[in-house]
Amino acid sequence: MSNHAHASHSGPIKTPSQLLWTSFFSFVVPVFIIIGLVYFVTSGNKPGAGADTSELATAIRIQRVGKVELQAGERKLREGDAAYAAQCAACHASGLVGAPKFGDTAAWAPRIGNGFDALLNSVMKGKGAMGPQAGGNLSDLEIARAMVHMVNAGGGKLQAPAAPAADAGK
Repeated sequence: MSNHAHASHSGPIKTPSQLLWTSFFSFVVPVFIIIGLVYFVTSGNKPGAGADTSELATAIRIQRVGKVELQAGERKLREGDAAYAAQCAACHASGLVGAPKFGDTAAWAPRIGNGFDALLNSVMKGKGAMGPQAGGNLSDLEIARAMVHMVNAGGGKLQAPAAPAADAGK
């Protein structure tokens, strides 16, 4: 009876040899597996940050993310044709993304019918694929002059806005 009681409380390890192998596989093998995984992960040929020295990669890394521009108050305001060439011609010369082409009377006729204020509002706030033009490199007055230049080339008869009295001499 005592033999039966002793057998029910014994574990799977019966001999010292089994204890040795169990210890080996429980502790030593996992350590070697971890060492092997660490070696595998760290031994690969992985380029570090900034290792790509191509001109394109360098240009992408050093590109400007912002722009601060200080301008003297003495800058002469551009006339309509110069403002058009500086900002509007990129899209309106070729009719890019549905922009009415410069000088295309059929495309400009319905827009001219809306009047100066509605056209200027569309230009400043943006319309369709055209983004807002206000707040860019040109002043609002220069943008308005460029718009009048385009409208008049498309058959309109708008008067170019004049500079405010304080800026009249510039």
